[in-house]
Amino acid sequence: MLTLNVNGKDHQVEVAPDTPLLWVIRDQLRLTGTKYGCGMSLCGACTVHVDGEATRSCVTPAGEVVGKKIVTIEGLEAGLGDPLRQAWVDEEVPQCGYCQPGQIMSAAALLAAKSEPKAAEIDEAMSGNLCRCGTYPRIRRAIQRAAVASVQRRDK
Repeated sequence: MLTLNVNGKDHQVEVAPDTPLLWVIRDQLRLTGTKYGCGMSLCGACTVHVDGEATRSCVTPAGEVVGKKIVTIEGLEAGLGDPLRQAWVDEEVPQCGYCQPGQIMSAAALLAAKSEPKAAEIDEAMSGNLCRCGTYPRIRRAIQRAAVASVQRRDK
């Protein structure tokens, strides 16, 4: 039995410690916003935050995150999540939408660490997230838009 703190709540889950966090999140906790993409930490669809860091849940053993704070797309705080979600809509980022939760989680981790990232910093931070639809320019614009909105919110 493991106790995991997910989206601010402790959850008791009966899984082996080497069970990928992704499957605990999706199958045990029924939080299906985090997606399965490749299972090898190559596409970023499964990105969650572990103690504020963007983490690939498909290769992270559940036993390694006991005692840490795990945040999924469902639990992303309004302060970062709302400007990102609105920017995603304003820039018409989603096409198929499958990669978007992972993209937003990686973008939120970037903006939490750096409130006004430059284009090259955005590209570097997002390089581990694949978008089969190729909306990378829109993703970059959305992150830049969200950064401006977040700074304006903070300065009010």
